[in-house]
Amino acid sequence: MRLNIAIDGPAGAGKSTIAKLVAKKFGLMYINTGAMYRAVTLMAMRKNIKASDVKNLCDLMESLSMHFENDKLIVNEEDVSEEILLPKTSQNVSNYASILEVREKLVHLQKEMAGRYDVVMDGRDIGTFVLNNAPFKFYLTATPEERAKRRYNELMEKHVKVCYDDILNDIIKRDHIDSTRKINPLTKAKDAVEIDSSSMGIKEVVDYIVKYIEKSL
Repeated sequence: MRLNIAIDGPAGAGKSTIAKLVAKKFGLMYINTGAMYRAVTLMAMRKNIKASDVKNLCDLMESLSMHFENDKLIVNEEDVSEEILLPKTSQNVSNYASILEVREKLVHLQKEMAGRYDVVMDGRDIGTFVLNNAPFKFYLTATPEERAKRRYNELMEKHVKVCYDDILNDIIKRDHIDSTRKINPLTKAKDAVEIDSSSMGIKEVVDYIVKYIEKSL
């Protein structure tokens, strides 16, 4: 069995940061599934394709070549890593991610990657659906207020002008959409270890996950 590690959780819980560090610790490939959905969202918005326009959305996805280079997501030879994190993309990604055809296409790619490599994969439905047989599953969460603060600080450090209240409202909205959608909603896998990082630092969370895996191995 591949050493696959699944990390799920709501928006802004720190999944990507934690997953990257865990992957580095064990020498595994890191796959940011949220970035993949964001990339589809970004490209669709550029083409003015609405989430309801499933046919054109599917045609668009067939034209996309997507792969990771370290921390960067490359789509059709373009590094979109920064642009997919901007508020406009964040505010729309849940609408596109809830489309069945979008999820089927990306889940197929994600399962394919996990079948070929030992990976750390984070997202909304990794432990419950994409890597439901992964030997290690974690559910990382934090209060909406703490998650909004982290996202606000992250964007401000990149000199992106944002409003904390707008980010908080967006996170609450995304939580609702992600957890109530009909197709593979955000939920904690029964065998996942839940970690509330509201009062924990990045190093504390990483150390906890690493020690848990090392003890099990």
